[in-house]
Formats: sequence, C-alpha cells, structure tokens
Amino acid sequence: MTRVLIVDDELGLRQSLTMLLRDAGYDVAAEADGRRALARTTAEPFDLILCDVRMPALGGLEFLRAYRERGGTGLVIMMSAYGGEDAALAAMQEGAYDYVPKPFRADEVILTLRKAEERERLRRTVASLTAQLEAAAGERGLIAESRAMREALEVVGRVAERPTTVLVTGESGTGKEVIARALHRASPRAARPFVAVNCAAIPDTLIESELFGHVRGAFTGATADKSGLFEQADGSTLLLDEIGELPLALQAKLLRALQEGEIRRVGDARTRRVDVRVVAATARDLEAEARAGRFREDLYYRLNVVTIRLPPLRERPEDIAALARQFVAQIGRRFGRVVALGPEAIAWLERQPWPGNVRQLENAIERAAVLSDREILGPGDFRSDHLPSPISLGEKGEGRGTLRDAVETAEREAIRAALADAAGNRRVVAQRLGVSLRTLFYKMSKLGIE
Repeated sequence: MTRVLIVDDELGLRQSLTMLLRDAGYDVAAEADGRRALARTTAEPFDLILCDVRMPALGGLEFLRAYRERGGTGLVIMMSAYGGEDAALAAMQEGAYDYVPKPFRADEVILTLRKAEERERLRRTVASLTAQLEAAAGERGLIAESRAMREALEVVGRVAERPTTVLVTGESGTGKEVIARALHRASPRAARPFVAVNCAAIPDTLIESELFGHVRGAFTGATADKSGLFEQADGSTLLLDEIGELPLALQAKLLRALQEGEIRRVGDARTRRVDVRVVAATARDLEAEARAGRFREDLYYRLNVVTIRLPPLRERPEDIAALARQFVAQIGRRFGRVVALGPEAIAWLERQPWPGNVRQLENAIERAAVLSDREILGPGDFRSDHLPSPISLGEKGEGRGTLRDAVETAEREAIRAALADAAGNRRVVAQRLGVSLRTLFYKMSKLGIE
C-alpha cells in the first residue's frame, strides 16, 4: 500500500485530506509542521508527501530542501493558496514533483497522486530493466545507449507488469530473447521459470505435442502422458521464437490458446486452463506474411497487441563501440589474457554493415582475439573472409543504390563466404550465422544463391 504523509498546519485540511486519501486506498499519516514531518521522514519511509508551502517553524520549501539533503526518495507535491505560478516554479526548482493550488477538488488531488505513483513505478521499472539488461549484456550483448534501443526499453517498462501479449520483431541476432527475458524478470511472474522455444527448430510433426503436450497412445511412441510447454509455463512467460515459422495448421490452435486461455493435449478429449503470458518473436514481416496467406491474419492481430521493434546494428552504430569493448572484456576474462581494441579497430567495426547483428559482432571479436597474439587488436585482425567487405554508398546515397540493396549485398556476401568455409553444409552455415535453417533457405532463395 502506498504511504502518504500530509504536512499542513491547518487541522481541518489535514483531517479532510486524511479521510479522502484513506478512502482512496492510501496508508496516510499527518503532521502539523515541517520540523516534526522532517523528523518523521527520517524514521519512516513515505512514497508520497503532500506539503503546504506556508507553515510556521519550517516552511514547505525549506522542508523540501532539507528532505532532499537527507536523502529522501519520496515524491513531494507542494500545496499553497499563495504565489500562483511563481510558487509552483520555485517548488519545482527545489525538486518537487508537482504543485497543487488551494483550494482544490478532491478528484484533482487523487489524480495528481495517481500520476505520481505511475511515474515512480515506471522509473523503478526502467531502472530495474536497465540493470537487468546490463547483466544480460554479458550473456547476449544487448546495449541500450542508442535512442532506438532506449525507446524499446521504455516500452518494456510500460508493459512488463501487465499480462499483455507482446510481439518482438527484429533481424536475427538483435537480442529478441534478451528483451523477452527482461519482460519476464520485470513482471509479477518472475518467480516462475522462463520458458522459451524456437518454433523453427522443431519438426512440423512434433511441434503440436511440444507446445500442448500429449496423452499416452496419442501416436506411435507416445508411451506416457506428457505436458507441453504451455503447461510448463503456467503462471509464467512463454517465448515463441521464430513464430513466423509455425505451420498454418497449428496457428489456429495457438490462436485458441491465446484467446481462451486453454489448451488440449494431443489425443486428449478435455481442455486444460493455463495462465501464460506469451511473448512472440520473429525476424519476418508478419503483416506481409498474413497478406500473402502464409500466416493467419487473425493470429497476427492477436499477437500484435504491443510490438517492440529491435533495430539492426547498422541502424544504431553508436552502440557498436560499447558492445565491442564489452565483448573484448568478457573474452579476456574467459581466456585469461589481456586484450583490448585500438581506436582504429573501433572505427573499422563501426563502418561494417553487420548483417548478422550483435551475434555476428560478438563472433568476429572472439575470432580475432583467439587468432591474434597482440594485446591491442587492430583492423587487420578482423579482415577475413568471415566478414563482408564494408559497403560504400558514395556521397548522398549515390553509387551502389539504396540501403536495402547494400544490406542484401552484405547478406549475400556473408552467406556465400560461410557456405564456402563450411564446404556447403547449410546446417553448419545456419548455426554460424545465427539463423534457423528455414530462414537460411529463405534468404538463399531471395538472394539468388544456388
């Protein structure tokens, strides 16, 4: 319950505000002067403080200043019948969250408190997510220094506590699973295990059983009842990665699970209720896939409640230096050697298109650190057949065409180089490029690679 402290020398106002806020569900305390209030905030924590500007002994602005100097973290809302805009400005300059002029309506006070609560909740959530993402960066290298990534993180903070279905889009290697895990850790479901499945990695004949489970005798080899991933994620979060690869026949059953909150095991006659927060991730354009008839339109709209788009690395080059230094530090700790990146190497890395995104950058840095004997890596340590050549568009976009042309050229070169290095083994190529086998076939067909 949110704790509120009222500081005002008018007895009638303290009493009326106390009754109003208690009826609204707040835990309320009240003091008649600033000194007693300051002493009380030292002994007790308060989330919100409603404080009058003009009071004997210690005025509201002096109280606010002293409260902040002592490390108080509650949001302070000033109240006054004097001063108007000048008083409001002075209060804001001292660090007040808001200013309410007297006399005020009851709904005005409640609305101000609700807004303050939401702001503080969002601030704490974003701070927590930032810390989580910094920790997750050690796992997958997600850095949120660019504006685009910070905007994505803000959406995560706004929806994490709600059970809304979230669609995370972005190219392979941009950090979609890290975002899904951050959503889970910031949600009320964090105490339960996070469950993830790559829909492209499971054969079509097995994916229904994998998601929804089966009963004994449902098919050859079903020797016992088995729970599916939806049941395992009951009360938790389920990531459906590569959702665009899900067979059409199964999409209708997934839609029912999302709409009704119930699933049916393969071969079972009864349904089971599940409480699962679904996060779907894809590198495909699901809207285009739905228009082409390759993805159910009703399922697309059901998934597309909240969309978080993760930009490719080429659209956030300001993140590359931080990512690269982080990977170098991690690799140095893992291999037990001192290794760093020179300024020329950083500049070279920032010029690359990185069609494989963060995953490709991490692999390139690890390979350079392993093969080089030098402590400070330079551009020469990275130039190899494993990286596409930098794309030069010329001045003002002239030369090689559009950004899409440049990206397709880089992807084509990366796939061809990987195919040559793996002697044509497409499964090995898919693993090295960090994409599913289906995505690799799709890219090869699109880019005209034999």
